[in-house]
Amino acid sequence: MTGPGPIRLYIFDADDTLRRTTVPGKPCPHRPGEWELLPGVRERLSSMEWGSGGGYLGIASNQDHVAYGHMTAETCRGMFEDLLEVATGARRPDACIRFCPHALEVDCACRKPQPGMLHDIMRHFGVSEAETLFVGNAPSDQEAARRAGVGFAWAWDFFGW
Repeated sequence: MTGPGPIRLYIFDADDTLRRTTVPGKPCPHRPGEWELLPGVRERLSSMEWGSGGGYLGIASNQDHVAYGHMTAETCRGMFEDLLEVATGARRPDACIRFCPHALEVDCACRKPQPGMLHDIMRHFGVSEAETLFVGNAPSDQEAARRAGVGFAWAWDFFGW
């Protein structure tokens, strides 16, 4: 019996998985300059091969602060693009960024632990569940991976904290 094939798609949660907020009392950044990479993120991600011949890269993150008006969807997307550039050492126009901009009170298919964002990123790249790994830090991340049928790794294990 053989195991699953190699991982072709790595999807990451953002807050407290790749970055942390530098503003006391804020659970996530609302504007550029309010975050920093977590330890080991740049070392691990910049050493991996991305794009043709390597793995695909995605972000799936709940960002209800968009719904509450703390930041725009454009600012949120731009910060994720900047985050991936800092984390991998290069601008990643081929990365797939998805975030749930809905308020906590909204019942939607994209808010983790629902698997909508993960499914969308897999469809974007044409990658199967067996070829996908979701890396996160919260029980809702783990549950989203289970519901999507993909592998899961805790951020602290993946980055060696």
